[in-house]
Amino acid sequence: MKTIFAKNTDVVRKWHVIDAEGMVVGRLASRVASILRGKNKPIYTPHVDTGDFVIIVNAEKVRFTGNKLQQKAYYHHSGYPGGIKKRVAKDVMKDFPERIITSAVRGMLPKNRLGRHQLGKLKVYRGPEHPHKAQNPEPLNLNA
Repeated sequence: MKTIFAKNTDVVRKWHVIDAEGMVVGRLASRVASILRGKNKPIYTPHVDTGDFVIIVNAEKVRFTGNKLQQKAYYHHSGYPGGIKKRVAKDVMKDFPERIITSAVRGMLPKNRLGRHQLGKLKVYRGPEHPHKAQNPEPLNLNA
């Protein structure tokens, strides 16, 4: 029996929409990262992008467990000496709730060109509407 490696031409990509209302950020991110990588498919190959597109709506309604909302910090650097910036999750959630989910998923994908390409298939929106109706996304229930 020979091992079959998927090629880019073999992959059939679907679109999934996930309602993130009331979901825990880390648990949501791990499931989404698995779908983006294609680990839920039988043709999964580690070095080929076999994953699907994922649309996440209601990003502003995700939740953190414990005291993470007040204690978790997000850092970025301006590139200048002493230019490190720190924001608490509560402030980021108020201004840019999409960044919280994107950051969590990015940390669970490979740190290379393939991971950056897979992250491009993630679309996160603050409210319940999204502009991808033409792709006919199918709802995906992660609670089941």
